[in-house]
Amino acid sequence: MRILVTNDDGIDSQGLHVLARAVANHGEVVVAAPDREYSGAGAALGALHLIQPEIHRVTIAGIDEAWAVTGPPALCVMFSRLGAFGAPFDLVVSGINPGANVGRAVYHSGTVGAALTARNGGVNAIAVSQAVKGFGVEGQGWDEMLVDQLWESAAEVAEVVVAAIVANLPPEPIVVNLNIPNLPIAEIKGWRRTIIGAMPPRTMVSADIEPKLGHENTFYVKMNWGDALELPSDTDGGAVERGEVSITFLSRITGDAPTRAAVAEDALRALLGP
Repeated sequence: MRILVTNDDGIDSQGLHVLARAVANHGEVVVAAPDREYSGAGAALGALHLIQPEIHRVTIAGIDEAWAVTGPPALCVMFSRLGAFGAPFDLVVSGINPGANVGRAVYHSGTVGAALTARNGGVNAIAVSQAVKGFGVEGQGWDEMLVDQLWESAAEVAEVVVAAIVANLPPEPIVVNLNIPNLPIAEIKGWRRTIIGAMPPRTMVSADIEPKLGHENTFYVKMNWGDALELPSDTDGGAVERGEVSITFLSRITGDAPTRAAVAEDALRALLGP
């Protein structure tokens, strides 16, 4: 069993190291993660016709093989599929992200983007995120929120999920979006199978522009954060708010059949024919 561990916070992230050591109990672990932070990168690969990606060997305590990649997490996963890090992988585990990737944050998360990219390549994947103090903003947390981060709790929950998947690999690749409260294991109130909510617990509510002195027609964008929202208990964010582990299975992006599709179809037929 070969397991690739990656993240979007960079190769030096403590959450990455704790997660990699935890899942090493269940297979041969290789770490390949960005050389810097790529939070919010989604499943981006970068401008492949412009960049010349590099990989650098690094050392992580307790891990035999680790690489820093000059690109986002989805690119790390794509390189793994193409053989840059040796034989094919059976599972990709992405995280531990500081900040719950729930609600609309799922669309922008580099942690989740790596997992989605893995499934696109035919590999099962788990995205692992953990709530932070104040719930972070739009799925992201920064240094002052991480002072009391209980990484080991998230790693222990993730290890249980990894063990279950490794023991019985699904016939069709899946993506598990795992979100964990920042609590000791004994204080976590259980787990819940959830749906993706509309909102994360705390969002950006407005953006103002302020002139940059000495630079004509140039402005700073000041982002303003809202207060924490109370979310429905059956949603990913609502479960984490209530001290539960949220498990969400992410579906593939598929073509929908909206009721007004005929409007576009008629217009295209007129332009291009049947």
